[in-house]
Amino acid sequence: MATLQLKHITKSFGETDVIKGVDLEVKDREFVVFVGPSGCGKSTLMRMIAGLESATSGDILIDGQRMNEVGPADRGLAMVFQSYALYPHMTVEDNMGFSMRLAGVPKEKRREKVLEAARILELEPLLDRKPKALSGGQRQRVAIGRAIVRKPSIFLFDEPLSNLDAALRVQMRIELARLHEELDATMIYVTHDQIEAMTMADKIVVLQGGEIEQVGSPMELYHHPRNRFVAGFIGSPKMNFLPVEVVEADAKGVSVTLPGGGVSKVAVDSQGQRAGDALELGIRPEHLVLDDDQGPLTGEIQVLERLGGQTSLYVQMDDLMVTIMADGDVTHRVHDKVRFGFAPGRAHLFDAEGLALPSLEQHPLAGLRRQDSRASDAVGQ
Repeated sequence: MATLQLKHITKSFGETDVIKGVDLEVKDREFVVFVGPSGCGKSTLMRMIAGLESATSGDILIDGQRMNEVGPADRGLAMVFQSYALYPHMTVEDNMGFSMRLAGVPKEKRREKVLEAARILELEPLLDRKPKALSGGQRQRVAIGRAIVRKPSIFLFDEPLSNLDAALRVQMRIELARLHEELDATMIYVTHDQIEAMTMADKIVVLQGGEIEQVGSPMELYHHPRNRFVAGFIGSPKMNFLPVEVVEADAKGVSVTLPGGGVSKVAVDSQGQRAGDALELGIRPEHLVLDDDQGPLTGEIQVLERLGGQTSLYVQMDDLMVTIMADGDVTHRVHDKVRFGFAPGRAHLFDAEGLALPSLEQHPLAGLRRQDSRASDAVGQ
């Protein structure tokens, strides 16, 4: 059992409020990712959970026990930082077992735990090496191994992959997801990279300005963002936003005038919208479809990025630039004029305050979590 509850947590540095009343529950064995732009408070929140920072107000509960006055060493947590912080004069085995040595754990017991962690992390051939003889990915695995041997109730990861190159980050994401499944542990992970959040999390916590914008599974946030910030932050490439005006609103959705004069109906709850109201239409790049015959939107291709299986088209629409994700074999060229459209069920509408109008269509994957995805894939096979 390893649960975490944050009850109206605040943190202020002098006159500056960094965390502004965060309430959150992390269930046993969940992989929860805190994500948001630099300065949103995600690392400060993590440090308060670890006991490295004190909360200005509110309660931190681990397995139901209040931990506000409990020191970091006594909270039963293990933290992996962005920097590896390995002792350069020690071997991998000594680095991984150092905390147990300080705690007076007998040598044989230490070695047993280190060997088990090394097996999980595939570090067995490297136990006699020193950090200078390891790659960046190997050093990060040693840092993770140092956390594993402590048998913590909750693992905390503070941007652990930021120092790795792109290929190593992909590999380490796979290894961390595998590690979570093998250890069956509760994990909390901080990152500014929404791709890391989408690929690893059971539950994502999106933070902005010290407050939680939305909590949910990756696909819930992707298909049903609560507001414009979440919609623009989750997804790569980011969502396109177009200014539109309400033509008509009824029980089946909201009809809006598109840039260029076309009209399209979006399947959202009208929530009192009236003709003439200004809204923003949000459409993900992969949901825009090239349609040279009837597409209601038009523009000129400014840049083409061919990535093999898919091509990104950056299309200028008057003073707007939109991104279209198309098939890799599209024959269009730079400066071609294109027409394109979208399915009404794939679009979002945001009001003047940036809040999303609720969708009338529930996407079949919206509630899917990472474990559910693996299970459904197995059934499909």
